[in-house]
Amino acid sequence: MEKLKFGYGWLVKFILAAILIAAGILLKVYEVQVVYASTGIAIVLFSLLRVVPLLKTLKREVLRTINLIEIIFDTIMGGLMIYIAFAGLATDAFWVSVYGYLLAVFFYARAIIYFVSMYYFGEKTEGNKFWFHIVCITMAPAVFVLTILNQDIITTLGWLVLFISVSGGAYLGYDGFGGYQKYRQSAKKLNEEKPKEKQPLVEKELPRPQAEAQDEKQIPAS
Repeated sequence: MEKLKFGYGWLVKFILAAILIAAGILLKVYEVQVVYASTGIAIVLFSLLRVVPLLKTLKREVLRTINLIEIIFDTIMGGLMIYIAFAGLATDAFWVSVYGYLLAVFFYARAIIYFVSMYYFGEKTEGNKFWFHIVCITMAPAVFVLTILNQDIITTLGWLVLFISVSGGAYLGYDGFGGYQKYRQSAKKLNEEKPKEKQPLVEKELPRPQAEAQDEKQIPAS
């Protein structure tokens, strides 16, 4: 009989979905602090998690140096954002403006380094990565101009992050629902009564009559 498999990935997805949606709602309640902190954490993670793979796979030393400088700068910038958020400074008008400039610099640096690496140093790339950096080089001046005009970027980003959180939570919930259905199917099979196996009939040899058995013994071998 095939062994039943019980996966619990659906439970992790349900928990992550709840956390994502709750984080999105809290973001709107504590908008400025959460946007500052989440942006800083995202930048720090984006920088640190790619250090070793990136530096090991770049083919030129100059590219390694340029990208390492960018990673160090981004890590410091992300750390500053995290500090501002948890120090309670994020709601100050000065730091609200600084947030826009820091975000614009981050997008500018990432896009410029990417295109310089591709054009001047012959780094090959794929389509999705190319279009992502087109978005970066487009967003950078937009964020920069909006910051100069004293537009509320953080509120706009707050709605964007809320949308991403709810969408991500809904997707994880839907995916977890599919996994839970498979789990219940396995549980159903486990609880089904196994059909009783029929015992094969064993044919027993009928006893011979005594007279016939004695006749066989009396027949001499020829």
